[in-house]
Amino acid sequence: MTSIFSAEGKNIPCTVLQVGPCVVTQVKTEEKDGYKALQVAFQDKKEKHSNKPEMGHLKKSGATPKRVMREFFGYRKDWQLGDTITVEIFNEDPFVDVSGITKGKGFQGVIKRHGFSGVGGTTHGQHDRLRAPGSMGASSYPSRVLKGMRMAGQTGNRKVKVINLQVVKVIPEQNLMLVKGSVPGANGSYIIVEK
Repeated sequence: MTSIFSAEGKNIPCTVLQVGPCVVTQVKTEEKDGYKALQVAFQDKKEKHSNKPEMGHLKKSGATPKRVMREFFGYRKDWQLGDTITVEIFNEDPFVDVSGITKGKGFQGVIKRHGFSGVGGTTHGQHDRLRAPGSMGASSYPSRVLKGMRMAGQTGNRKVKVINLQVVKVIPEQNLMLVKGSVPGANGSYIIVEK
């Protein structure tokens, strides 16, 4: 993240996103594929890291080997095979939605994962229970731990969508977009930006 100053002199916290250039590698239609979608590829990679089916698929659109391919449904514009999508499509949109995989934090206890406060001080026989979850709540009926109980487990590493992030600035020469606030994922991870 970084920050820039607005025209009024306010300091706005921003995240810099590289958006595109993306190449349209396939236009799926109802007649041929059974559904309408747009397949888009991003970020070049070496030819030796691609297999032959991938190379043949990309040759139809005239694109070089790409690292990431995604499908989008319900697109607004009529795109053709081989078209290049740049950050300029977000020029007139004041807000965007960003989805990505959050940072993984591994197996965590209930205090870090759910914000539990532990069982209190070390007096009254509490020896090593400071960060324990405490009672699970079930008695002789139903004699089991109920589903959905907040317990220790893997934290992070899940898909999250942040909606209505304000577009602060678009820099088309470098395919950069500045959005107000933070987006899911670590630095350098792949995200999806939607109108």
